[in-house]
Amino acid sequence: MALKLGTRGSALALWQANRVADLIRAQRGAPPVELVRIRTEGDARTDVPLWQVGGRAFFTREIDRALLQGEVDLAVHSLKDLATSVEAGLTIAAVLEREDPRDALLARSALSLAALPQGARVGTSSLRRRAFLKRARADLELEELRGNVPTRLERLAQGKYEAIILAVAGVKRLGLESHVTARLDAEVFPPAVSQGAIGVCTREGDAATAAWLEALDHGPTHLATAAERALLKTLEGGCQVPLGALAAFRGDALELQAAVCSLDGRRSLSARGTMSVRTLAEAAALGNEVAGKLLAQGASGIILEQRQASRVEAP
Repeated sequence: MALKLGTRGSALALWQANRVADLIRAQRGAPPVELVRIRTEGDARTDVPLWQVGGRAFFTREIDRALLQGEVDLAVHSLKDLATSVEAGLTIAAVLEREDPRDALLARSALSLAALPQGARVGTSSLRRRAFLKRARADLELEELRGNVPTRLERLAQGKYEAIILAVAGVKRLGLESHVTARLDAEVFPPAVSQGAIGVCTREGDAATAAWLEALDHGPTHLATAAERALLKTLEGGCQVPLGALAAFRGDALELQAAVCSLDGRRSLSARGTMSVRTLAEAAALGNEVAGKLLAQGASGIILEQRQASRVEAP
């Protein structure tokens, strides 16, 4: 019997789904894998800026519900889109090795963020990117940018923006790396939690499906993203926050750096922590520790400001 794999229908989502499917098929005795495309709220609602959407799971909820209802056997997500608390009854069975986690500048003429013209129009749908762009260049005009990666590149080419910001990982996976003008330093422009990582979810207790995912799980990436996700869970309270974070192993220790920035870019707080980590629980403890440092510095005030700014009336 074929394994049914739930995925969104965008080019990047299908690349990720096919990557997981190919890795499963490569194993001896593996069953056939069938891709099931599922339209999510994020695909259907392009009228609302992502940073004004309450909560998370905007691009994953419908897929996870199909998984819970047995319509598919596994779900493949960009891990950064997955809510920090997964649906009850589901588990993250595997996290693939991470691609470059940084953000990329894609510009029409400038060679760097600093070289963009005064008041340049920059497209992004990310609250985090908006905040850190304002911190780096308060003069920039930030405009909403939705759509898949090829659509965003087309709008840049049409001259609607002087530059756009995208994840390096997505651009590389689609073979569009030649469009990248510069990779933004993660110390100055921290990436989204789990950016560059692919997560695979299954139903809890589905040992048969989970067995085919064991070989796909990259331990260091799984631990690093677990620390980042624990940090975000402590800070967000179910809402998007202008937060960037990145965890990476330095020898045997996992180092986590994180920063929160106000929407106008005028205030930013940063913290970091290092811990010897071997289990997901230890990784989560590191994330909670760094979150505590940010809260002690006053991060809750910046987060409250963002919630008030992005509040919208229900349709």
